[in-house]
Amino acid sequence: MPGTGALPPRMFQLPHRAVRLTRRARRSLPAWPVLPALSALLALLALATLSVLWPAAPRAFAADPPGGKAAGASAAARPALTVTVVSPSPVSWPQTVAANGSIFAWQEASVGSETPGWRIAEVRAQVGDSVRRGQVLAVFATELAEADLAQQRAALAEAEALLAEATTNANRARELQPSGVLSAQQTQQLLTVERTAAARLEAQRAALAAQQLRLKQAQVLAPDSGIISARWATVGAVVQPGQELFRLIRQGRLEWRAEVTAADLALIKAGQAVRVSAVGAPPTGGRVRMVAPTVDAATRNGLVFVDLLPPGTGAARGAPAGARAGMFARGEFEVGNGQALTLPQTAVLQREGFSYVFKVGAEHKVQQIKVSVGRRLGDRIEITAGLEPAARVVAHGAGFLGDGDLVRVVEAAAAATAAPGKAASAAVPGKK
Repeated sequence: MPGTGALPPRMFQLPHRAVRLTRRARRSLPAWPVLPALSALLALLALATLSVLWPAAPRAFAADPPGGKAAGASAAARPALTVTVVSPSPVSWPQTVAANGSIFAWQEASVGSETPGWRIAEVRAQVGDSVRRGQVLAVFATELAEADLAQQRAALAEAEALLAEATTNANRARELQPSGVLSAQQTQQLLTVERTAAARLEAQRAALAAQQLRLKQAQVLAPDSGIISARWATVGAVVQPGQELFRLIRQGRLEWRAEVTAADLALIKAGQAVRVSAVGAPPTGGRVRMVAPTVDAATRNGLVFVDLLPPGTGAARGAPAGARAGMFARGEFEVGNGQALTLPQTAVLQREGFSYVFKVGAEHKVQQIKVSVGRRLGDRIEITAGLEPAARVVAHGAGFLGDGDLVRVVEAAAAATAAPGKAASAAVPGKK
């Protein structure tokens, strides 16, 4: 309006094109209300990270105080364990030859039938039974045999009667021979009849004895004392001559047939003591009975026959407890005595299939050394290579040590007087 000094309203209005451009720019701008939410999320993440790192800060400062490198060096120089040391000791150990083999019966007896066509009426022995010599194992049906025996006895009685008659006639002919009543031919016929009747009587007696023997065979008897290892006899079966009905381990004796290499075969002699360990049975003693005169051309091994001894007996009679024919067994032949370098078994560590010991050096630092081991006897083990006799090795707690660790050595005398579990075993210094 003129006179008021104010600008007209149209001067404050933008052109139509400028208004349209402003609206387009406003639509292209991002959604500004989302920015406060993103800022809040970033702030929460920062607080969470600070809460995790803040408790470790005091420990980090405490772990590296002024002079921290010197303190770390002093801690590194502290001994790792307190140990006792031991040196290999030479001892006289029995020299043995190890071998593998199977257990067999010493001798087996086959029990069968001698009479054909007989039917089994009763079986009195089973597998595993201990039997005595002459014990009845099975019985055949004897009705037919008893009838044959009765018939044979009747035939014997008939033969005896005929012989008696022939003897009477022959005696009468001998009496009348001087008078000439009977001719010489008649007299000779009567004497021949007497001799024929006597022969028939002897034949009938032999037949009767055979029939009695056949009747005795109606019982299957054990030929020797032992253990029944197999049975084929069944009730009702009709057996054939020579058919096997039972198998018997004579006297219950077992033997171990060890396969020994040709190089060690010359060290084994008859009568040497043997220690045999069968799978699933307690160890038992044995004695070499015989060494085979030949060696297998394929395996280059020879057989050694060892009589297994029952516990508490010195004679090769019976079978040891738990041993069975057919079992696999390992054994050792005692061939003499020799010197062996030994260590306690606790001083030898097994790692990755090898044996190691920790040798203590001049500065009480241990060195892991690979060794070769041999026989074991009690709590001692033989060292065959890799360690000199004057070496000092860790006796206990080798499994807690590493190569180059510093240890504190306690003498064996002091360790013996200490409380069990402290000086004798590996102990961490400073632990109460």
